[in-house]
Amino acid sequence: MSDNIIAIVDDEEDIVELVSHHLKREGYKVKEFYNGRDFLSFIESVVPDLAVLDIMLPGIDGLEICRILKSKTRTSSVPIIMLTAKATEADVVVGLELGADDYMVKPFSPRELVARVKTILRRVSTKDDDKRVLKLGPLSIDTEKFEASLDGKKIELTTTEFKILEVLAEGRGRVYTRDQLLKKKRLWGDDKLVFDRTIDVHIKNLREKLGKAGNMIKTIRGIGYKLEM
Repeated sequence: MSDNIIAIVDDEEDIVELVSHHLKREGYKVKEFYNGRDFLSFIESVVPDLAVLDIMLPGIDGLEICRILKSKTRTSSVPIIMLTAKATEADVVVGLELGADDYMVKPFSPRELVARVKTILRRVSTKDDDKRVLKLGPLSIDTEKFEASLDGKKIELTTTEFKILEVLAEGRGRVYTRDQLLKKKRLWGDDKLVFDRTIDVHIKNLREKLGKAGNMIKTIRGIGYKLEM
């Protein structure tokens, strides 16, 4: 039995019951909410370890809930997975910009949702571990030496390629929009003029250099990128 508390906020009872069933089967403690008001009242006393938020909620919608969570010190670090209908995919970008970690489009596989929950919670639980070397399967990233290796063999990366890989690895499982990557000064500095296409080219080159590990960098169509094992 896990001590992790997962909050589900969705006005569709069938979805709440389905997701809750699969999460409980994995040992998680689940709190169910059918509107944003009740969930916001809940977090005044209890901070969940992760929240699954539907964007289209009656009253206070998922985007506003996300904004509220990220604006409060005690809840700003709560990971968020957003649920969306295909017609509202544009809102996903807004949610990710507000600080959501991932999203899923309805209808979705509850097993895949559970897998993403596990990935995000694993990342959060290890965030205070040794940050100098990030290990993802056969891939190792030494953030002090600015070196990446695959099965112990060094990979020749440009400075920008390494920094992009580092950002994606630190947030493994999290979706980064192109705009979020464009705004990261650690990637480009203050003076460089970069565009969406610039990122796409760097990602393409990075995948090629990573060889068999290149498929860990996933393209989220129309949104951006994420790294997952």
